[in-house]
Parts: sequence; C-alpha cells; structure tokens
Amino acid sequence: MKALIIDDERLARKELTNLLKDHHEVDIIGEAVNVDDAYQKIQALDPDLLFLDIQMPGKTGFDLLEMLDSVPKVIFTTAYDEYALKAFEVNALDYLLKPIQPERLAESISKLFKQDDEEPIQDLPLSERKLGAGDQVFVKDGDKCWFVRLSEVRLFESDGNYIKVYFDNFKPMIHKSLNALDERLDDRTFFRASRKHIINLHWVEKIEPWFNGGLMVQLKGGGRIEVSRRQSSKFKEMMSL
Repeated sequence: MKALIIDDERLARKELTNLLKDHHEVDIIGEAVNVDDAYQKIQALDPDLLFLDIQMPGKTGFDLLEMLDSVPKVIFTTAYDEYALKAFEVNALDYLLKPIQPERLAESISKLFKQDDEEPIQDLPLSERKLGAGDQVFVKDGDKCWFVRLSEVRLFESDGNYIKVYFDNFKPMIHKSLNALDERLDDRTFFRASRKHIINLHWVEKIEPWFNGGLMVQLKGGGRIEVSRRQSSKFKEMMSL
C-alpha cells in the first residue's frame, strides 16, 4: 500500500518513517511539508493512504481533504487532543496522537488492511478514471466533517457556486460546480437529471411520467427529482424502461 506522509515538522516525518520500517506492507512513496506540497504529490503519486497532520501553517489537513475530488484512506496524526477528537468524529480510518506509539501505529495499520480486504481493487490511478460508488469524498460543513462513500450519496443539487450533498439525513455543501463534478463521476452510477441535479441510479425507487415529456423520479430516502425532457430518453435507456 502506497503511503504519503504529510507533516510540516521534519522530525515528526522522520520519526514516523522509522516506525513504519517494521511494517513492510506500507510503502512510503513520498513526504510533503504543507498542504499545497501535499496536493501536488497526491496528484502525481496517487497514494492509497495519507498519514496526515491536521494543524499546519497556512492550511490545515482538513483544507487539503476539501481540495481533493476523491480522498484516499486517511490516518490523522496530531499533537492536539481537540483535533484528535474532531478527526474521530469525521470517521477517519484512525488517528494517532504524537508522540506516536508503536503499538497504536500497529493497531491502525491492522485496521487499515482489514478494511482494505473488503474493498474492490482499482486498476487505474485516480487521475485516469471516473469516480465510482467505492470512492469517498470529504465534506465539511461548519464544525462537522464527514468521509462519505459515493455509494451513500443519493443526490447532488446545485445551489449557486455550491453543491448540496444528500446522504443519510444530511445535506452539507461543497464549493464546486455541478458541471465539474459531473465530468468526474462515473455515468454508470450517476445521472445528470437536469441542470440542477445529479442522481445516484442505485437510489431510484420509482419513476413516473411528468409534464412536457419529462419524468419524475422518487429516490429512496426521500426526494422527488424531475428529469428534463432532454434527458428523459437517455434516462429511460439507462434504466431499461
């Protein structure tokens, strides 16, 4: 598993690198000293795992995650209890308090590979493929943060320069255009119903004819979305209607 260490402190990076020497299943492919450096290396190296410091000068680890279209697995590393608790709330794979203890690191890696066994293997790097149901995104809304599997997202809704992300009983917003998101999503799972909506086809519960040759889609978990007349023929074909 390819890992990238992101920390502004050189000694912290060195300490973690030394600890990981006992874990041959983790291959350290690079280090980054800040968020912008990390973003470039994530795009270039396509890591499977980030060891991510939260509090760094300029931008935080959370800022980095918001910049990514799809987020690799994340183990937070932090010296601050308050940030560790926040990391736990966002359902990260795990978090490690500095100074990192070898036993805690071993637990985190064991948890990591247990989860990895349950997930499909992606043949192509992220930059060369569409985002599918198995990918996850990071969503931050005020003090609340989530790692959300795209399989759990039933609807994306455009709202000005933002997108509402509908999952469970939540609908936080991300700063992205619907057109940009649509270009990245796998059209075998996600369908552009209209200028304002992208729906997850696996969440479609009911379809009925609507005005002007359009369709009305009822989603599991709530929500009725109109499919424009322009998109209705394509939608019927995809759903084998």
